[in-house]
Amino acid sequence: MAETVYDLAIIGAGVMGLFTADFACRRGARVLLLDEWRLGDPRAASFSLTRSIRNDYLDPVYARLAFEARKLWLDFQRETGESFLIECGCLNLAKASITPDLSATYAEDSYRVLAGLHLKTEAFDRDGLRARFPQFDVDLGRLDVEAGFLHVPPITAALLARLRATGVAVAENTTVNRINHRQGRIAIDTNSGERLAERLVLTAGLGTNALLAKIDGCDLRLPLRPDRPSESKYLIPPPAKRAMFTPSRLPVFAYLDVGIYGHPMLEGKTPGVKIGYYNPPDVRTQVTSITSVQSFVEECMPELKDARVVDVEGADQCSYDLVADDNFILGPIPGLPGGAVGTGWRGTGYKFAPLIGRTLMELALETRTVEDISRFAPERFEVSRAG
Repeated sequence: MAETVYDLAIIGAGVMGLFTADFACRRGARVLLLDEWRLGDPRAASFSLTRSIRNDYLDPVYARLAFEARKLWLDFQRETGESFLIECGCLNLAKASITPDLSATYAEDSYRVLAGLHLKTEAFDRDGLRARFPQFDVDLGRLDVEAGFLHVPPITAALLARLRATGVAVAENTTVNRINHRQGRIAIDTNSGERLAERLVLTAGLGTNALLAKIDGCDLRLPLRPDRPSESKYLIPPPAKRAMFTPSRLPVFAYLDVGIYGHPMLEGKTPGVKIGYYNPPDVRTQVTSITSVQSFVEECMPELKDARVVDVEGADQCSYDLVADDNFILGPIPGLPGGAVGTGWRGTGYKFAPLIGRTLMELALETRTVEDISRFAPERFEVSRAG
């Protein structure tokens, strides 16, 4: 019996790998999905309860790509019949007693970017905020209207169901020993035997460099490092207040100048309002009185002062793969014809997942990508052999 040769093999079955497989299946490709764990494993960086979906980046390229990805999320939601995209908006906050130059805050800068791209926004002064969002005690709010958050478990379930229905070959608990290009095909030597494919995509997160080291003739190593928020808490309001912290009343919110982001509570699905404290390297955080989730609540969200506080643990913790130059890594693998890689999502990548999946499929199976991804090229980190 002839050995199966797949059109595309994907190593790494987090959300990026799953969407890559989904788009490849739609194109009619024969797909093999390999993972060192099991599909939907809680250790994967994309395993969580909720993730933000927003356009309010300081970089117009990321803002536009996020908006394009949102369209694909809406398509996926329609196709699957699931309701996982909660469109409550994302409110960026600022308070003069904390960051005195309000005009130079993330809220204002990202608002200008969104306005420049003609995306829907709303601006609030202190009085306007108190009227619309009385949960906050701040001086300025800028709302990214076409934003909100994703409820992750039904997304993972829908992707797995679609892939199983289309007959994707799945190899779980699979260790890759060696990858080489042989007779025009890619041979993947694993603990369960050799697999052959015409094309290969790596979506293995922080495990990417270990895989690149197993590719014959590939010198690429990527400057990735792990990170996670300093603090992540659920604040559970008393019963009389719960309604004001649900998505119908409370948007996703952020005060990124001081490292704060938060999600409304999703009744019956998350324990409470999720608030994280994190200082990402690509945002210019300031030394202020906000040094924790609790200090943010005391100064900016007093309606939660009487909430019960519990640590976010397990499935809803966040894991980030940071990149030295703070840009995604997305493109062909130098030294491996037919190979492509996507990694380095920096904790902000989940919202881009369907766009990334489509782009990786295009890299592997088509001659061009819809999006210009030149700035994300992996080869920017390749060590030159000249000299």
